[in-house]
Amino acid sequence: MAVLLDPKRTLPILQAALKEDIGTRDLTAAALIHPEATAQAEIVARRDGIVAGVPLVEWAFGLLDKGIRVKPMVKDGDAVHPDKVVAFLEGPARPILSGERTVLNFLSWLSGVATLTRDFVERVAPYPAKILDTRKTTPTLRSLEKYAVAVGGGHNHRMGLYDQLLIKENHLQILATQRGPKTPHTAVIPEALTAARRVGVRGVKIEIEVCDLEEFRAAIEAGATLILLDNMSVEQIRDAVRMRRRLTQKVWLEASGGVTLEMVARVAATGVDYISIGALTRDAPGLDMALEVV
Repeated sequence: MAVLLDPKRTLPILQAALKEDIGTRDLTAAALIHPEATAQAEIVARRDGIVAGVPLVEWAFGLLDKGIRVKPMVKDGDAVHPDKVVAFLEGPARPILSGERTVLNFLSWLSGVATLTRDFVERVAPYPAKILDTRKTTPTLRSLEKYAVAVGGGHNHRMGLYDQLLIKENHLQILATQRGPKTPHTAVIPEALTAARRVGVRGVKIEIEVCDLEEFRAAIEAGATLILLDNMSVEQIRDAVRMRRRLTQKVWLEASGGVTLEMVARVAATGVDYISIGALTRDAPGLDMALEVV
């Protein structure tokens, strides 16, 4: 997996989430549960899916009380089914109850991302295309969501604006407008690629987004080696792949824009190298989980 769970980055996120839910104290637990009461509990999956975020269970409860023992029963990337125990907990009852919802929120959400990603990965399994995530993530929580994508078998695109150059349509539009109101994007694509190469850092990828085959041809002629085919039809993508086959230099192609589970196999069959899908992190439904005192 390209992204690992970093405790130094993740623990402050968990701390903030726990603080958001518990505030100054858990009023219900304080009113009903004796301070020295102990409990045993299980976190259980309620439907089929791919689990992600198991380490967060131990980290989150550890922030609440070091006396809580967490025994993972599965590991990230494992398939789970209804009634499968994901983790066993034992220790002080109050913090177990206080941390329940926050822990389940994280586990459900990340497992949902991993599950949807696995669905896409399995659909394209007969083809070489790799499934990529995007920057359509929850603000401040990108590292967790991209980790879940990797758990599900997907691959991570750039983490942010700082680790890859991606020349998008709006960049080209600004450059074209500066030349004149009717300047097409094809006229500024060479300029954009030249500028990116001039200021780019060694080893950092340079990618350019194109919206039609004319822009694609212009990018090819300008020496692009990584091209994003944005919102093109399957037929247009197939034509772009055919055009690439006639070239001598290596050009990597990424398809993106509204790719659904129903159509992803057809996109992969065109011969593109990558398919980036914002829905992995934007639209994934949570995997239902429950904490049950036993």
